[in-house]
Amino acid sequence: MSDEVEWLEPEELRSWMTLAALMFKLPGALDYQLQRDSGLTHFEYTVLAGLSESPERSLRMSNLAGFANGSLSRLSHVVKRLERRGFVERRPSEDDRRITVATITDAGFEQLVAAAPGHVATVRKYVIDALSPEQLQQLKVIGDQILEKVDPDKDC
Repeated sequence: MSDEVEWLEPEELRSWMTLAALMFKLPGALDYQLQRDSGLTHFEYTVLAGLSESPERSLRMSNLAGFANGSLSRLSHVVKRLERRGFVERRPSEDDRRITVATITDAGFEQLVAAAPGHVATVRKYVIDALSPEQLQQLKVIGDQILEKVDPDKDC
């Protein structure tokens, strides 16, 4: 391995700094709106959304962690909080009792449905409406290319 660093050119550095700022500020804006309006974090919202879109509104915890882009440990803590609020239930899988399955409850689904309009409006405000249709297509392609490098096993 070479000890020589390939430093970023000025334009590369500007692009990187913009992306870095976006990675910090956008999640904060999404979290702020969701917590203010519905008492959910963005990660909690994503967990509930993943469950709501799954067959029987249930997923194995490992699959849910992949969907939510979080570790199994982080997911376990969040699901425990959601369980205490009555939004999620956990149970052993019928196929393999070593596997835990999470299911969104009716109360969790109602919470998600109530939170969705504000969340979608925030996503639209900060991302969708800020870009042209062509830029949105480019964003998808660029995001997929970066995700492929960061997480080659994840389906984009």
